Amino acid sequence: MTEDASAPKDLALIPTAKILKCFSGACVAGTIALLAYRLVGSIAATFAAKPILSDNPAVVNIASAVRTLVVGMVALGAGVFGFAALGLLLLGIQLGLQRLTQRPAS
Repeated sequence: MTEDASAPKDLALIPTAKILKCFSGACVAGTIALLAYRLVGSIAATFAAKPILSDNPAVVNIASAVRTLVVGMVALGAGVFGFAALGLLLLGIQLGLQRLTQRPAS
């Protein structure tokens, strides 16, 4: 190992734009997650209001599976965007705290 790799480097202050990008990304991802969550409820209510009208058990089973998959995929998307929003929010907080506690290089 060389001295450059083992010695701690002076880090420049974290730019404010980077922190703002984290918070704006969290707002966008959170909005998408909220809209997808509301879409799940709407889809589930629509499916509940319209029963499957068939005497064939295979048709009923396939229709039930498709309905479950549609609701599940939208719920999965809502969860992924929700976790992304949470992660971006926490990253923005972490970067902000690092910026406040970091001493400027002199």
